[in-house]
Parts: sequence; structure tokens; C-alpha cells
Amino acid sequence: MLIGYMRVSKADGSQALDLQRDALLGAGIPTGQLYEDLASGKRDDRPGLEACLKALRPGDTLVVWKLDRLGRDLRHLVNVVHDLTGRDVGLKVLAGQGANMDTTTANGRLIFGIFAALAEFERELVIERTRAGLASARARGRNGGRPFKMTAAKLRLAQAAMGQPGTKVGELCAELGVSRQTLYRHVDPRGTLRTDGEKLLGRANRKDRPAAGQAAAPG
Repeated sequence: MLIGYMRVSKADGSQALDLQRDALLGAGIPTGQLYEDLASGKRDDRPGLEACLKALRPGDTLVVWKLDRLGRDLRHLVNVVHDLTGRDVGLKVLAGQGANMDTTTANGRLIFGIFAALAEFERELVIERTRAGLASARARGRNGGRPFKMTAAKLRLAQAAMGQPGTKVGELCAELGVSRQTLYRHVDPRGTLRTDGEKLLGRANRKDRPAAGQAAAPG
């Protein structure tokens, strides 16, 4: 059975599925076997795609107008097709990059093998660049990683608020812009500092101290 999937990025009516629908119907796909999404390809939660993938059975072929309608990037696309191949489901592309690719044929599998190799090459490059960047940052005395959401100022507010019996934790987290997990990692329900909180305030205090040999600013 042929099953079609189509997608446009915007749901405000500025983009239409007509071109994709006509192409898929012209490829012999029944109207009742068309699935669609009005969502960015970068989103993981695409209900139309999820329903389409669940509907596919061994021996079926998934048909898309262009490859970018299916995958948000090359690695995601490779993972999707690997999953389809493992389920004995083919993929056929009608237009654009990869046009006429059909993984039910030997030539189509060869083309997809090249795509998979390129995705692996891209992944290795990203890993190599990340490692090089982290090593360079460490050499300059900087540690890589995502900046902390909890700051010293927020932590002091959290300490004061958590000590009040009427404080609602959900509202406090929303006001501070942190998750419950982050909050409780730094303070306990009574507002007492935990290990991460002590470390954060310790870093802030060291940063605020005048450098050696430098006089403190007059109070």
C-alpha cells in the first residue's frame, strides 16, 4: 500500500498543501491514505507524522513530495528511514533533492546509504568541533556548558520566599524562571541552602571580592 505524508510550516493559511496533495494523488495514493501536518519541520511533536508512521505496515511504501517535508535535518531523516527499513517499509520521494529515490529498489538503497554516510560524517565533525571548542575554552580558564538558570540574586530571593509559610512553589518558580528541580537542587523547602546553592553563592562571593592588592571601594 502507498501512504502519503505532506507538511507545510505555517498554519495561518499563508501556505497551502494543494501542490503536495496533487503530486501524491498523481502518484496513485488514495485520498484516505494521506496524512498531513501544519507545523515546522523542526518540531518533534507532529501528530500527522506520528499517525502516518503508525499506519505503515510491512510491505507498504511511504511517499513524500520532497525530503524536507519528512525530516527536520539529515540525521533525523536518516533515523526515520532506518526505522522504516527495519520495519520493511519503503520510502519514495517525488521531487526536489533525492527526487525519484525509492528505497524499495537497489539504486534507492544505494542513494540512501550515501545520505547515511554524510549524516555520520556531519555528526563526527560536530563532535570534533565541540571538543576543540571546549579544549580552547579550558585553556583560557573558561568552562564550557550551558549557563546556569539559577543566579545568586534569584537564589537569595528563593531563600527568603521558601522560608515563608504562604509561598506557592509553582508561582515562585515561574517568577524566578527556573524549574522545580532546579529550585530544590539549590534550597530545601525551608529555604536552607543545599550543596548546589552553597557552591553558587560561594562563586558569587569570590567574584565580588576585590582582587589581591586592590582596595575595596569606599562604602
